[in-house]
Amino acid sequence: MRPLFCLLALLVLAGCSDNTPAETKAKAPQPPAAPISGRQAFQMTYPSARTWAPDCQPLSIRSINLPNPKSENGKAGAWEIVYVSEARGRQRSFTWSAVESEGNLHKGVFGGLEDGWRGPQGAERPFLVAALRIDTPEALETATSKSADFFRKSATRPQVNFICTLTNRFPEPAWRVFWGESVSSAEWSVFVDATTGQYLGR
Repeated sequence: MRPLFCLLALLVLAGCSDNTPAETKAKAPQPPAAPISGRQAFQMTYPSARTWAPDCQPLSIRSINLPNPKSENGKAGAWEIVYVSEARGRQRSFTWSAVESEGNLHKGVFGGLEDGWRGPQGAERPFLVAALRIDTPEALETATSKSADFFRKSATRPQVNFICTLTNRFPEPAWRVFWGESVSSAEWSVFVDATTGQYLGR
């Protein structure tokens, strides 16, 4: 009987030891939200856009300045990329945001509603993915080097913004680097070739 009793005791002890709660590992703190460049935002949204329409091409890339994280060095806290699909005859915007924010901005990549697209119309034309070689920090550096007159006359300047499109003015897509809330109200703007990085003009 004694060996049987010892065996039962060992089984009970083993069962108790299995039920002890496992130690919970402390989770690493989330890194703070940070802005990213225009090309990075494009690369973030492109896989989702391809899932929506395998033939999609970018129509425009636009920066969105947020209170936090603040835009700096050619990087912004949110971006909107509009893609078009010739096969579908549709267009759709995808956003990337570092945080949840106003204006239907959601953290990470978010696909908006589809809209109709009638194909290239005048200046509104998509551009090839391979043409987007120059990133916004490089475009900002070029634009800044060509903006000495603006910097001299204006001590306080509005926040910088970026838009990449294909226009009738230039054969390749261009980054429009502008200081102001919108293109129409910008105090100063510079065009930089998105393929070569060359200064194109104002």
